[in-house]
Amino acid sequence: MPNPPNVSDLPIVVGAAWLAEHIGEVVPVDTRWYLDGRSGRDAYLAGHLPGAVHADVDTDLAAPATPEGGRHPLPEPGEFAAALGRLGIGDTTPVVAYDDAGGSVAARLVWMLRALGSPAAILDGGIQAWPGPTEQGAAAPKPRRRTPKAWPADRIADLAHVRAAGTDPAALLVDARARDRYTGAAPAPVDARPGHIPGARSAEWQGNLGPDGRFAAPEVLRARFDALGAGGAASITAYCGSGVTACHTLLALERAGFTGARLYPGSFSAWGPDRSLPVETGG
Repeated sequence: MPNPPNVSDLPIVVGAAWLAEHIGEVVPVDTRWYLDGRSGRDAYLAGHLPGAVHADVDTDLAAPATPEGGRHPLPEPGEFAAALGRLGIGDTTPVVAYDDAGGSVAARLVWMLRALGSPAAILDGGIQAWPGPTEQGAAAPKPRRRTPKAWPADRIADLAHVRAAGTDPAALLVDARARDRYTGAAPAPVDARPGHIPGARSAEWQGNLGPDGRFAAPEVLRARFDALGAGGAASITAYCGSGVTACHTLLALERAGFTGARLYPGSFSAWGPDRSLPVETGG
């Protein structure tokens, strides 16, 4: 595969063998981040792919948390462009992002870039799939100019859209969190209330992966989402805890052939604390 000049030439996922062959043609981005408080940057410094830079979910891929925006609001276009530029990612720079969690974190960056029309892919299998060698310490990328671009309105769902989707039989609203969090059987400490947005279907992001921990084939994903009603849906919207792992499901939908699905950035971290909004349990 030649050096990909645009998003249409870079698939959603690439394998380690492909990346090893093209490592000098893309910017590898280490997105490791941990909900339990461990430092993703420390993990990066201890060993990362050759030439990889580190993007932090909290500071590079999100704006500061707000009640309305949840824990990980999308960053302002200018701030995101500045962060990418510091990492050596220009307007047309191809990116391959990875983590150590099935792509659940890397998907955030990949979805953001692809939504803006920029070439980006996930390393299938993450850093565990990389045959080596690795490097230690921080890379020193050459800064590049990155033009700020507004988040496309047709790829983002606001509160009004989500409320409507939950009651519209022609719309599909999917919850990418673990099923126990969706049902409320085992709510996470980060969830203000147990349960899910009314009308949402459970589609935990782990179901996008095969037994080997890599992305399932497109036809398998197609069958999965068809069973949830995606095939006949007029619109598809995904959410999770804070708009990170929902991006994994959005990329899986794209891999399955569904286009135009939206992200609810605030996700349950914005919905759950608002006691004026209903929550359902079970399912």
